[in-house]
Amino acid sequence: MSPADTSASARVDTSTERHGYTVTGAILVTGANGQLGTELQRLTWPAGVRVVAIDVVDLDLTDAAAIERYVAAGHDGQPFAAVINGAAYTAVDKAESDLVTAWAVNAMAPAAFAKACADANIPLVQVSTDYVFAGDKMGAWDVDDAVAPLGVYGASKLGGELAVRTSSARHAIVRTAWVVSAHSNNFVKTMLRVAATNQTLRVVDDQCGSPTSAADLAQALQTITLRLIADADAPTGTFHFSNAGKITWAGFAFEIFRQSSARGGSTAKVTGITTAEYPTPAKRPANSLLSHAAIQQAYGIQPRPWQDALGDILDELIGDVK
Repeated sequence: MSPADTSASARVDTSTERHGYTVTGAILVTGANGQLGTELQRLTWPAGVRVVAIDVVDLDLTDAAAIERYVAAGHDGQPFAAVINGAAYTAVDKAESDLVTAWAVNAMAPAAFAKACADANIPLVQVSTDYVFAGDKMGAWDVDDAVAPLGVYGASKLGGELAVRTSSARHAIVRTAWVVSAHSNNFVKTMLRVAATNQTLRVVDDQCGSPTSAADLAQALQTITLRLIADADAPTGTFHFSNAGKITWAGFAFEIFRQSSARGGSTAKVTGITTAEYPTPAKRPANSLLSHAAIQQAYGIQPRPWQDALGDILDELIGDVK
């Protein structure tokens, strides 16, 4: 287990006093070693809050009974104040042939967390994905648009949503897309790595969306979680969070290399290709753009442009602009 990072390197100072309430207790965070889990631990939390971050070595997410026992046990003799379930089976292509595990982690585990949170009378924040949509809409997806996942990953994540939504747990389901950071494996790090040995990269140019900084997503989840703990009337339901703006994967790669070059890092020429030219076992949504209207209205969260968020990631990976 890993406590919250309270060192000088933690980048956000969240004070609940300015909102008129004080929050104390332990918040259980799953997926500790992933992009989101890492960023949740790097945040500065209120003085009375402790983040208990766990990963697969601490809790088997395919064991529903173990999940319920873990939540019921609490931390240091006290009940958890909330659960943020950021863990997921995210191997989109592998899920097509490993559907039992994908469904266990992405659907049954949220169901177990929802039951355990309802029994403990604590809120659950469940992280979901743009893959619940078919991707065939023009414009940004609203939270109440019809869902129609194209593959096992999206279907299993939708199963998790339904389990949480139909439980009696107070909850917030937060869908996100195209998550990137300076940690773990993601599109930004892949582009920089491949560009080190390739002068030209072929990147899909007919799928659009908005990249999401794991750090920015963590801040949004922090805001929602603290409010849910402190305020019994806090907004619940489904919300979307990504950074602002629209781009294709090829356009994203171009901007990565533009900003990387300005910092003295790797660069490459980007050639746009179609999805058909880069076949994968799982289908991807052609449009992953998410509307932020619900999260803005409910929590006052207004995401910043993805280009700015990318700059912070590259600052960490490469350094400041030269």
